[in-house]
Amino acid sequence: MKILSTNTAEPKTIEWNGRTVTTGIFKIPTNTPIYLDVESVKNDEISDRKVHGGEFKACYLFSADQYPYWKNLYPNLKWNYGMFGENLTVKGLNEKHIHIGDIYKIGTAIVQVTQPREPCYKLGVKFGNQAVLKEFISHGYPGTYVRILEKGFVSVGDRIDLIQKASERVSTYDFFNLLYSKEKDLALLTSIVSNEALPIKKRLKLSAFLKT
Repeated sequence: MKILSTNTAEPKTIEWNGRTVTTGIFKIPTNTPIYLDVESVKNDEISDRKVHGGEFKACYLFSADQYPYWKNLYPNLKWNYGMFGENLTVKGLNEKHIHIGDIYKIGTAIVQVTQPREPCYKLGVKFGNQAVLKEFISHGYPGTYVRILEKGFVSVGDRIDLIQKASERVSTYDFFNLLYSKEKDLALLTSIVSNEALPIKKRLKLSAFLKT
């Protein structure tokens, strides 16, 4: 895997359901390396820290390989890397081949795969169509958040190298589908609820399905 673009955002105000909200989803490519800090990318806007940023969502990666699919669906949008709110646009990222808890080296940083991106209305605002949320879920390739085990700089052209495999081999693709499936795969749930790469709140929520 290889970094094609590093992206950050300034705060942007949008209108939603009669109220004004601020968002950092309108990311654009930078011309300099970005710094992955403990809970966020330095100099990147995080407007709602209840759902973005923090230890388990410090940086968001999305696959450049998925851009053609979305450009075909939305040809009239003004396209650039960072379109999905990702900090890092990655060539060769395949959610079927990365696993919750895998540890990678990117530039001078060490990161761990945590959880897929769960889309919210702000993605719909950016695409001019709230139907994109269901399309995003149905497509099944959401990118991934990572937590920062060792802080460092990431530049365009840097490789992403696997340095330690997760003990539980649950792919980001399978986990994303598990989150939205009505019928939960109990074997998959059992594998994921003890995975410390996920925040305890999410693991507790998922473990409730094992008791029903």
